[in-house]
Amino acid sequence: MPKCIPVFLILLMAMMWCSGQVPLNERFYLDSLATKTQRAATDSLKAMANFELSQFWAYKDSLKSEKYLEQGKRLSRNSPYLKIVAQYYEAYLIVPTQQDRSEKMYRDVETQLLLYPKKDAFLLRAKAWYEYGIIQFKKDNYDVLTEIVFNKCIPLAQKAGSNAFLGTSYLILANIFKNVAQYEKAETYCLKAIGYLKKEKASSGELISAYHALAENYTLSGQNPKARVLLDEIRQLLAPYPESEYLLDYYAAEGLYFTVGDQFKNALASIEKGITLSEKLKIPYKEQRLLLQKFYASYYIKDFEQAKSVLQYLMKKPPMMKLSVNRLQLYHGMAITHKSLGKMVLAYDWLERYSKLSDSVAQSKLKTEVNALELKYKDTEKQKEINKLKVNNIQAALAARNNRLINWLLGSVSLFLLIVAAFSFLYYRNNRKLLAQKELSYRQHLNELEQQQQLQYSQAMLEGEEQERRRLARDLHDGLGGMLAGAKINLSGQLENPRSENQRENLQKVIGQLDSSVTELRRIAHNMMPENLLNFGLKTALKDLCETLMTTRTKIEFQALEIDAPIPEQTQINIYRIVQEMLANAIRHADATKILLQCSRNNDVFFITQEDNGKGFDLGSAHTEAGTGLQNIRNRVGFLKGKIEIESTINEGTVINIELHVD
Repeated sequence: MPKCIPVFLILLMAMMWCSGQVPLNERFYLDSLATKTQRAATDSLKAMANFELSQFWAYKDSLKSEKYLEQGKRLSRNSPYLKIVAQYYEAYLIVPTQQDRSEKMYRDVETQLLLYPKKDAFLLRAKAWYEYGIIQFKKDNYDVLTEIVFNKCIPLAQKAGSNAFLGTSYLILANIFKNVAQYEKAETYCLKAIGYLKKEKASSGELISAYHALAENYTLSGQNPKARVLLDEIRQLLAPYPESEYLLDYYAAEGLYFTVGDQFKNALASIEKGITLSEKLKIPYKEQRLLLQKFYASYYIKDFEQAKSVLQYLMKKPPMMKLSVNRLQLYHGMAITHKSLGKMVLAYDWLERYSKLSDSVAQSKLKTEVNALELKYKDTEKQKEINKLKVNNIQAALAARNNRLINWLLGSVSLFLLIVAAFSFLYYRNNRKLLAQKELSYRQHLNELEQQQQLQYSQAMLEGEEQERRRLARDLHDGLGGMLAGAKINLSGQLENPRSENQRENLQKVIGQLDSSVTELRRIAHNMMPENLLNFGLKTALKDLCETLMTTRTKIEFQALEIDAPIPEQTQINIYRIVQEMLANAIRHADATKILLQCSRNNDVFFITQEDNGKGFDLGSAHTEAGTGLQNIRNRVGFLKGKIEIESTINEGTVINIELHVD
């Protein structure tokens, strides 16, 4: 690999970095911003669109750039923050013509933005420092740019949460390390930049710039296969854009790849493509970079006249001659070219110029070291001043010791009084809390007693109700039932006496009515107090109840699961009454033809589920046909500390789920 090839990478990097990121699809980008300038919802958004257009045209058409800048300023007149933003974009525009003023404006922008602790301001501060660093680079202050990126740009970009600008910052660090031949560090920062740009989903143009830098770094570090793969990938990304500015970087990177690989004719072919496109796009600083690469390729194929012609052309370009590192390369190139042409006097002359400039650059390094020593000296002097101040402070401390002692005593007394006051306050507050807690506990106790009394009253009422039902059932069955049975027997005896046919029919009719009355009386007595509940238990009583209520029109299916365990008699009666009321509601009010009744038990919890296909009812209605019956059910469920859930759909049926505590 030719030894002097890596040096030319330093060429024009400042101009490349300060030119800003160019969108890959320029037409779409410009149309989008133009639309925003007309249709954005607020003047602030319109102003920002104009500022971005101004930045885009700054290095292409300064008149257009100035026009958009002025439009943005007009839209920003009512916003102090946007006025500062306008200063940033104005500084960007005037860099080529008023560099010193631009430098000052960037510092002013950064200072003014300190009053705005928000993400947009953090990002703009990072960009202002970045552009300020580029100007320092143009002044040969390379270390200043590096320090700014590390200590200003990256921390501010992190505070702004901008992965895109973090990627840009790490990319410039990668280029700096690449230019001083620290390729491992350059690769690390390139990959870091690519990672941040991908995370932000940045534009393809920003990623391509990072890919270019990585490809050149692979080439310079002897990893040509990796460089070739990356170059092919870049070429594929740029295929839809045959006149993209990024193709100039591609041709430069490919030219470097071929030159380092001793494929000088291929290198010249790539470089010529780049030069032709740069002339068409009117981007002189990238053309000059390609021309310097053309010099090296021409030199190594021994076309020394062409190599000299390229150098002479470049030496007429002010941007090229502005940086000392660029002048060094041009002087060195002229020296070796004239030597190869056999013009030793001219070769010596150019070598002498190169040597003087090289010494000057070395002097600047020495100056930097002297400045570092001066800073170290100042630090020593400062340390002496600090030590002197320490002595004075010790003397002052001794003089003030007595005063502090008195103050300490006074403070101790005050602290003691304060502690006493605090304890008194805490004691008073705790007493109030205790009294409040006692009062609350007393009220809770009263509420519990009241609830217990209510439960006792409810239990007494239910028991009294059941006792009255038993008495009425016995009276109806034994008293009125016996009388009706006796009347029936007497009337049946009258049928045996001779009677007319008409009289016999009337007697039979009366006897039939008595039979119906006796049956209804027994049914009422049974409902009031089913004897089989007391004699045979809950399961049998519920089964008999279902069979009694079942008709040819209404089918009732009863399922009992593990309900034979002993249950207090009063609880059995309440369960029976609940089921009785549920079945009655389903038959009378819901007009159901199918009813499923399930009863089960798990430890001390008794479950009742009833499903019917009746007409259902509106649970939200204040008045329903089954209102009284449901209220009775709820009362008994509440008495047994249970809960009830009802789901009812009009014309579809009703499902009732009940849980009761039976122990």
